[in-house]
Amino acid sequence: MRRSAGLLLFRRTAEGGTEVLLGHMGGPFFARREQGAWTVPKGEYEPDEPAWDAARREFEEELGLEPPEGADAVPLGEVRQSGGKTVTVWAVEADLDPAAVVPGTFRMEWPPRSGRIQEFPELDRVAWLTLDRAREVIVKAQTAFLDRLAEHSHR
Repeated sequence: MRRSAGLLLFRRTAEGGTEVLLGHMGGPFFARREQGAWTVPKGEYEPDEPAWDAARREFEEELGLEPPEGADAVPLGEVRQSGGKTVTVWAVEADLDPAAVVPGTFRMEWPPRSGRIQEFPELDRVAWLTLDRAREVIVKAQTAFLDRLAEHSHR
């Protein structure tokens, strides 16, 4: 079973709303897509690595920045995505400048069957989105994390 872990950064706005930091998936498949192309910064890990450690490591790999200290990390549980991957996420209240992000990269053959290997950013852009906007563009299964965060924020 494939497992992923990630950190969902959130911040409160002056108007009393909540914004979350999401990344737009890089590479040719998502280049022209918005809906379903945004994700919590996350990545896969092996069964012997604690999910929390993996979430922090993947945050740094995907964004090129130290993860915020997670003393007040809110566990948002897990979801199963359509491809069968189980994703575990924690919410951490922190602010971060998307312009400071230096995304990690991956390599793949592109165009298909061309024999050419190209490098693409794992996330080609990162942005703060309102919860409503995030719900419109995030990977479908991950909307549960937004709902759980909203529930937590209203306590």
